[in-house]
Amino acid sequence: MISNRIMVKAFAAGFGSLLFSVAGIQSQAVAASAAAIPASTAIPVRFEHSIDTKHAKTGDAITAKTMQEIVLPGGQSIARGSLLTGHIVSSEAFRFDTTPYAHQQSSTLSIHFDKLETGGTAIPVNLSVRAIANALDSKDATYAHGIDETDHLGTITLIGGLSYSPLDKTILSEDGDAIAYNRKHGLFARLIPSGSCSGTETEQSVSIFSPDACGVYGFADDYMPQTGSDGSGTFTLATRGHSLKLYAGSTALLQVNETK
Repeated sequence: MISNRIMVKAFAAGFGSLLFSVAGIQSQAVAASAAAIPASTAIPVRFEHSIDTKHAKTGDAITAKTMQEIVLPGGQSIARGSLLTGHIVSSEAFRFDTTPYAHQQSSTLSIHFDKLETGGTAIPVNLSVRAIANALDSKDATYAHGIDETDHLGTITLIGGLSYSPLDKTILSEDGDAIAYNRKHGLFARLIPSGSCSGTETEQSVSIFSPDACGVYGFADDYMPQTGSDGSGTFTLATRGHSLKLYAGSTALLQVNETK
């Protein structure tokens, strides 16, 4: 009996060590996956659900999905349709201040994305917003629009203004320089410095965004006082005179922040 008990204890100890080792390997895999997403990597996403600051609450879940494959160094990639999850940091509806000559406060919505789920792995992320576009502009940028009866294929106009034919494999600037490439898995480009947005030396997945897209597109009175590029990973949209709404189908070109 004593011998059997010793064997059982030894097995339990060995099994526990095995579980610990497996957990360690899984933890290393997550860390390796997270490390495989370099700073400045662009992640184009589409918001899954509408958010209304009249009803949204701090802590509410936010979801978005990647719009095209994201190619990483070393041959790794993040698949189109990968889920990005986050939460609402704060939400303020518009409330008219009746005080004489009062300065009306903006309606604001602050969001933080927490993790990217890909290949069965949840990768912690710290992201900023390079560009964000409303649902209508985002939809218009997904297909070609005919200019006249002689233009049978039409022209695709990206968020930020760059236009090209669906048949173009190489997309040229007005000066004739190649600035983006239309490939099987989507649109790829080196990001171009514009406004407060910096450029990249590496090729990025841009989907429906121009390489120089930067800021807010299609939101009539909205602006972005905070992009999350300060390392906080929290971006804020704001609008004056009414409560802010971010509709499902709106899109954003996110970037991985530098670790500090």
